[in-house]
Amino acid sequence: MKRFSFVLVVWFGCCLGWVALGTSLVARTGEWSGEIKARVHKLWGPPMEQGLPSASYRVKGEATVNTATRAADGRVIETPIPRVVEEPVAVPIEASTLDVRLDLEHRRKGLLWFPTYGVEFTGRYAFVNPTEEPRLLQYSFPLGAENTVFDGFEVRDAAGALRDVGFRSGNAEWSESVAPHERREFTVKYRSRGTSTWKYQLTQGTGQVKNFRLALATNFPNVDFPPGSISPARHSREGRGWQGEWVFQSLVANAPIGILLPERLNPGPLAARITFFAPVGLLFFFFVVAIVAHAQGQNNHPMNYFFFGSAFFAFHLLFAYLVDHLAIAPSFTISSATSILLVVTYARLFTGWRFALRLIGVAQLLYLVLFSYTFFWEGFTGLAITIGAILTLFVMMQYTGRVQWDQPQLRRAA
Repeated sequence: MKRFSFVLVVWFGCCLGWVALGTSLVARTGEWSGEIKARVHKLWGPPMEQGLPSASYRVKGEATVNTATRAADGRVIETPIPRVVEEPVAVPIEASTLDVRLDLEHRRKGLLWFPTYGVEFTGRYAFVNPTEEPRLLQYSFPLGAENTVFDGFEVRDAAGALRDVGFRSGNAEWSESVAPHERREFTVKYRSRGTSTWKYQLTQGTGQVKNFRLALATNFPNVDFPPGSISPARHSREGRGWQGEWVFQSLVANAPIGILLPERLNPGPLAARITFFAPVGLLFFFFVVAIVAHAQGQNNHPMNYFFFGSAFFAFHLLFAYLVDHLAIAPSFTISSATSILLVVTYARLFTGWRFALRLIGVAQLLYLVLFSYTFFWEGFTGLAITIGAILTLFVMMQYTGRVQWDQPQLRRAA
């Protein structure tokens, strides 16, 4: 039992190394994540939220303005003066028909992947002059947040003629004269870029949406929706992509329409999670190898287990720095092969090739390679490790059930 105690001391020492490596990985990922995200947003744009256009006309009215004058005796006298002012009156959107396409492209910076996308937007809007008089309607189309670029931006009327558009305070603006109760339509087109999410704001605050239709197509099939957004009325997979449609005849809402772009597995956080849980896999490995080796008369020295633990650590160290330069799959494969080669070629020197390959090599494949691979299965890692632990316990209980533990040497019963 003293030998098992020494093995446990070796395991604790290896744990300290993994804590240090995992902490450095977290620091490397967290230290640069904010700066890298800002750089990606400057290059490809921030999460994009398209607002709805607005239209208004101005009416003249009277307003009273108090003018202060000072009398000869020093008193301040306020005199009300009527003035004519123009106040804007909003015109609601009569109908909206939108066609949007999102093309996803994951881009890597440092140890992180970012879901960037290109968007093609086409919006057809209709407004009606609600008054009995001709009005000059002034239109405004919001152009989004800082670092957002718009390629091929244009506004056309119902006949397809280009409109002259001015840009001011983050809005595209134009105007036109509209007869009483006349309906006017225009189309806005542009291409832009963003990161992570795309949203369309249906209303300013809580409001009513009439005759609305949005058709959205993507080049990726796995679509999710942000919390608090409105899900589509119809959706389906189309080839390698996805199509969804939002249709409302009359809707009162204050929630947007939104799409969450799928995230790619990030090597930095993945390597950190695998590293922090490495002591669990090594504990399984030491448990199996120590029990079986002793049961078969292989009296391995604690220094042998120290080198086993060092070879395990070599896997995580190599993987942590390979993912800076290679994709996750080849980094994982190279690191696994290197660690197994270290352990098996070392163990065959004092156990022989048969024991080194059939027990130690297989145990390392299970408790290092497959154990680490479970972290690729997001949402199933804990269950997979639990099942592996139970199966390990079952096998070891069956294998050692006839061992006479009170003997100086563990030996299997005949």
